[in-house]
Amino acid sequence: MLRTLASVPRLRQRDGDEAVRAALLHFVNGTSFRIVHISIQRNHLHLVVEAANKEALARGMQSFAIRAARALNAEFGREGKVFAFRYKAKQVKTADYARNVLSYVLNNWRCHNEDRRYEGMPFDQYSSAWAFAGWSKHGKRRDDFGLPVSQPRTQLLVFDWELYGLIDPFERPGPLQV
Repeated sequence: MLRTLASVPRLRQRDGDEAVRAALLHFVNGTSFRIVHISIQRNHLHLVVEAANKEALARGMQSFAIRAARALNAEFGREGKVFAFRYKAKQVKTADYARNVLSYVLNNWRCHNEDRRYEGMPFDQYSSAWAFAGWSKHGKRRDDFGLPVSQPRTQLLVFDWELYGLIDPFERPGPLQV
């Protein structure tokens, strides 16, 4: 998770979306670091990433945060620090936890009641939910809509999480300990 400073305009708007999208494009199909899912909230980002090792994770997240901060500052016509702290990371080691993380990140807009604005819409336009193939219903995958992300390559995020059930797009996930 990356949280913005209070002085940064809200991210869930066209300018914020475009800035994050521009930063994400650099990481599509990465080899040692990939962003496989993302959710943009008003003042923070949730990401699911795959990294070859701790160093690749640290460098990848640092690079993404710098690119995102520069793009956000340019879009919002501001200067200075964007993110309040480095980032919070939690390693996903089990299939059930992977399923919970995917549900939490892709349906996070429901936790923040952002879904009230888009009654009946199954997926958050400010996330990579449209590119996710593991929905229990409404599962029309569209790579041309939503945020650009990489396809997962680890067995945990490709197959194993499904052992605990597909994700309902209207599921309201509970808090994760991250």
